[in-house]
Amino acid sequence: METTEANERPKILGGCMKTRNVQALVADHNVSPADILERYIRPEMAVDDVLLENNSEEIPVIDMSRLMDEVSMDEEASKLKFACEDWGFFQLVNHGVPEKVIEELKEDLMRFYDLPLEKREEVAQLPGDLEGYGQAFIASEEQKLDWADMLYLFTQPPHFRNYKHWPSQPPSFRDSLENYSNATQEVAHCIMGFMATILGIKRETISEIHGSQTVRINYYPPCANGHDKMIGLSPHSDGCGLTLLLQVNPVPGLQIKRNGKWLPIVPLPGALIVNIGDALEILTNGRYKSIEHRAVINAKEERISIAAAHSPSFEKTVGPLADIVGKGTPLFKSVTMPEYVKLFVSQKKIYEKKMVQLLKLNP
Repeated sequence: METTEANERPKILGGCMKTRNVQALVADHNVSPADILERYIRPEMAVDDVLLENNSEEIPVIDMSRLMDEVSMDEEASKLKFACEDWGFFQLVNHGVPEKVIEELKEDLMRFYDLPLEKREEVAQLPGDLEGYGQAFIASEEQKLDWADMLYLFTQPPHFRNYKHWPSQPPSFRDSLENYSNATQEVAHCIMGFMATILGIKRETISEIHGSQTVRINYYPPCANGHDKMIGLSPHSDGCGLTLLLQVNPVPGLQIKRNGKWLPIVPLPGALIVNIGDALEILTNGRYKSIEHRAVINAKEERISIAAAHSPSFEKTVGPLADIVGKGTPLFKSVTMPEYVKLFVSQKKIYEKKMVQLLKLNP
């Protein structure tokens, strides 16, 4: 990562080799299935490592309105504590993001992906930079690829936005994304306040660290041939502090690692799926857990999601909080946020709990 003045936007170094747009690949009837699958087939994909969908375990559901109500606050906070410490994932209902804001963004995302490729590529990634429309973490011609395209953007703070990467079509896209970004950042900071209170530290301790937000809009095309041997998003844990995921259309695909198996997640209508990232596990000295997850693809239908990742501001330090460690032992190194990002992108790939592993003391 490169930075100059404190109020200037950073540049995230870590762009990848350019490869074919997957949505266009699917639409190209001159490409044989064998040619398509060669770079995308994953030998490690196995049916028997997925938990059955009728498994009795389901990720916790947290009701924001109950957290805000003095009568039900303690009971719901206990559920949130369990979700953060044992699961690292939960569904958030009654979160307060206006339905109008969500529906307008969904509509604009669907319209963006309906545009011709040349229109979508007007906001393509530039060499050496992750931001824009393309892919991520492709380092070699031999590397197995994810079956997905992405649009990656800085959204918070506002002066970090680089509008040359924000689609101008459909015309309402920028306003829709800005409204959604503002609303989800407010929700994230509110949840972080409850997370801090549960840990016995000041309510604002965690949220005031997390001033940065990026969004990753994922498009997973369908694939009738070999979809069960391919992956939409490789197994990984998020490097940020807290992610809020919105399912744009009702096609399932998210799976989380639970007791060594993959558990499919079925989003509740109107819910945001929230997960702990590596940075928050490090800040809480391991109290809250980041969890490995992946996205699989559908044989017949496209899937679109938008992940709003909330990270420490670039002037902050990522390391165990003194108020949490107390007289105990820190489990992780402390690094500046620029060092953290540089370490993250230098790995050239994503994998399980990457930053937790890299910064762990006495691993």
